[in-house]
Amino acid sequence: MSDDRYRKVPSGRISRLSSFGQMAGGIAGGMLAEGARKLANGERPRFSDLLLTPANATRVTNQLSKLRGAAMKLGQMISMDAGDVLPAELTAILARLRNSAHFMPTAQLNKVLIAEWGADWRRTFRHFETTPIAAASIGQVHRATLRDGTVLAIKVQYPGVADSIEADVDNVASLLRISNLLPSTLDISFLLAEAKKQLREEADYVREATQMQLYKELLADDPNFLVPTSYAPLSTKRVLAMDFIPGQSIEILETKPQETRDAVMTTLLGLVLRELFEFGYMQTDPNFANYRWQEDSGKIVLLDFGAARPVPDETADAYRRLMRAGLDGDSDALRDTLIDAAFVSPVALQRHKPALDAMIATLMTHLGKHGLFDFADRSFTDEVRQQVETIAADRSSWHIPPADTLFVQRKVSGTALLAIRMKSKMPLRDMVEQTLL
Repeated sequence: MSDDRYRKVPSGRISRLSSFGQMAGGIAGGMLAEGARKLANGERPRFSDLLLTPANATRVTNQLSKLRGAAMKLGQMISMDAGDVLPAELTAILARLRNSAHFMPTAQLNKVLIAEWGADWRRTFRHFETTPIAAASIGQVHRATLRDGTVLAIKVQYPGVADSIEADVDNVASLLRISNLLPSTLDISFLLAEAKKQLREEADYVREATQMQLYKELLADDPNFLVPTSYAPLSTKRVLAMDFIPGQSIEILETKPQETRDAVMTTLLGLVLRELFEFGYMQTDPNFANYRWQEDSGKIVLLDFGAARPVPDETADAYRRLMRAGLDGDSDALRDTLIDAAFVSPVALQRHKPALDAMIATLMTHLGKHGLFDFADRSFTDEVRQQVETIAADRSSWHIPPADTLFVQRKVSGTALLAIRMKSKMPLRDMVEQTLL
């Protein structure tokens, strides 16, 4: 098998630990080489400049895509959350993590399916495509046709993924510590525990089937969305079978007319608002691969419900108060809410109040204006980036919001990134006002 995308998933503890060691060694070697180059050019290198290089980003991306599992999932989270903050070149490299997982070799795939379905599993199908139609961090998806002609999408979990979650998360955390990307005073233990819990849930395909059915019911009144139905006879904890719904990558919209892009993104942002304030439940993984688009019907296909989770009332209330303060133009109330809801630490406010106030003013000026908000307007993101960088430079004031807030914000930020990618325009203020009525 010559295709470079086929690589056996390292499922043992030793093999996965070895991969992390290779990644750490490669990063260190890259830093030394970059440092030598800068010194030779008469430059005084900064640590962050040595670490956050395209070469190191490529090393990390390639290694995580081979590892798959929780390690790659965490890398995807980081790449999505980084958004528009990292340099464009680094963002582009890290974005490969969202859709560049390697495939299991056919022999390894067959071994997994025998374990789940039995040795004669092929008798169930008229045809089973061994080449995946999609591959992600937790599993890969195959198209298959039953004997009666029913076409299914079969998501098969990589071997060892569920068993390696604890170690993968701890190893990624160790890499962050060793690389000095996180201040030693920053306590991330609660976040690591929450990440492990979330990843264990995502690795449970029985749970995902339940979440998928829940979303099908929640969106039964919305003609803009399609949600697959699980096929119970073939679904297990490690294999999820569902009806196959055709669609194109959501990113194809980049080539479509402005009005089409605007309509789709308005629909997706409307879904986020419904999840937050109406459903009390949110699919918190905004990976672009989780959205498909049907050009003939204009419908959006929603996929992957492993990261769906309840939104606590206090989290929704915090966002409601933030939005209300923004609509009212009340900067004091918005600042107080940011502190009360632990979006921002009191230390950051004490040390960087001018930068924080400038960021609040920018948000209210751009997001609170009447008419259409233009996500292609770079002045907004450039201003916010400058203000965030001022605060982030003070590592001693770093602060981690509550886990539920982080997951919600991940969905909000990911949807905004997609809107930026689509250069969409929408009546943002009107949508928020209507939601808060």
